[in-house]
Amino acid sequence: MKPTWNLALELDRGSHLPLPQQLVNAVVEGVRRGRLAPGAGVPSTRRLAAELGVHRNTVVAAFDDLVAQGWLETTRASHTRVTRALPERVTEAGRRGRGIGFELGAWKSSAATFEAVPKRVLDFTGGLPDPRLFDSRLLARAYRRALKRTSLDFGSPAGDPVLRARLAAMLSQRRALAVTADDLLVTRGSQLALHLLALAMVRRGDVVAVESPGYPSAREAFSLPGARLLPIPVDAEGLDVEALAKRLRTTRVRALYVTPHHQDPTTVTLSARRRLRLLELARVHRFAVIEADYDYEFQYDAAPVLPMASSDAHGVVVYVGTLSKALAPGLRVGFVAAPRPLLEAMLAVRGQVDRQGDLVLERAVAELLDDGEVLRHSLKARRVFHARRDLLGALLERRLGGALQFELPRGGLALWAKAARGIDVERWARRGLERGVRFFTGRSYSPSGEKLPYLRLGFGHLDERELEEAVRRMATAQ
Repeated sequence: MKPTWNLALELDRGSHLPLPQQLVNAVVEGVRRGRLAPGAGVPSTRRLAAELGVHRNTVVAAFDDLVAQGWLETTRASHTRVTRALPERVTEAGRRGRGIGFELGAWKSSAATFEAVPKRVLDFTGGLPDPRLFDSRLLARAYRRALKRTSLDFGSPAGDPVLRARLAAMLSQRRALAVTADDLLVTRGSQLALHLLALAMVRRGDVVAVESPGYPSAREAFSLPGARLLPIPVDAEGLDVEALAKRLRTTRVRALYVTPHHQDPTTVTLSARRRLRLLELARVHRFAVIEADYDYEFQYDAAPVLPMASSDAHGVVVYVGTLSKALAPGLRVGFVAAPRPLLEAMLAVRGQVDRQGDLVLERAVAELLDDGEVLRHSLKARRVFHARRDLLGALLERRLGGALQFELPRGGLALWAKAARGIDVERWARRGLERGVRFFTGRSYSPSGEKLPYLRLGFGHLDERELEEAVRRMATAQ
């Protein structure tokens, strides 16, 4: 049996209660409060008696009572553990009781994607890859090599220098960015990169323009330090740059967050004409363009569109990317390419909240880049996701052709569909969850929280059989 931690129980020898009863009460309270989880092992009576400084018979008597009451159980190997089949209301009550004794601020999360769903639910995540496609043995091998080559002492808060050099080479060769390792900061995923940017750039009251509809977690990142958000509409060509230009006549904007490649959530690509216009506006009005390029490797039907940062002649673009989409969502490796003064400000913030990333993991990912495994996996995953995109489109046409209108996205990992007039998408989503399928509605992406008659359906996370079943469940819930 695995070794167990001390139970950290206290007995009051001055109390009128007998010691065995005190021990019973302490264990029951630990279970009720959720400190002792169902199935958790407890120390032997001999060991616990020694830890508490009492006779072993005291502990034996208490354990016998706890077993009789159903709080503890013994295994076939004569070990003792907290009963696995405790009533849900017992542990749930403990979790509800663990509140905080102060009032939170006005900030509230709308990142519904982090809510856990039961295993039986098929989840059209907003646009995540399938971690089952990635061969974890490759990472394990690279990690073992990295452990031999990387110090476990503090390292550079900017990230592993080898990984930054490999990323700079990749960005220069595949995405036409003129960057070196010194222009990069590696973070634990692109979300942390956005938060570091927000804390380094934004002062309370600054205006940050965002896409509408747009990525909710980005809005939260800039709201946290007190930015005022300025929603700019998105249409078939991406961000409405002329609508932004109109607002710039009367409003000083500190930064703009934009997803020009595959706009999140609509999947449209910002047109070349608008890209050039946006770069000129940023130069004239002196605001930063934060370009989030989260799924560059997944382009299916056309020649790759290069990032805006590749055309930035005036240093107005801050480029945020990630390897989590190209590998697996649980591997949190993001990066920022930015002018050195901004990177220094971000490093100062990081020193207060994170110090550094996982340098061993970063070196392991650098090994995978060196070995060509990242590129090989990306090419394989692109073929798989392309096929899944086509399958989802065909399934929706067959089962929900009268309910949804959509165009297959040119790239990315999700599809944006408009519901037919008269369909309540919020009700549909609730009924879908009851039938074992989860998807997000347009409301999740609206800065104002207004209802939008759209669904965002991620196809990367589900295999062919799961996609078929998920669409079937959607159809029954409609």
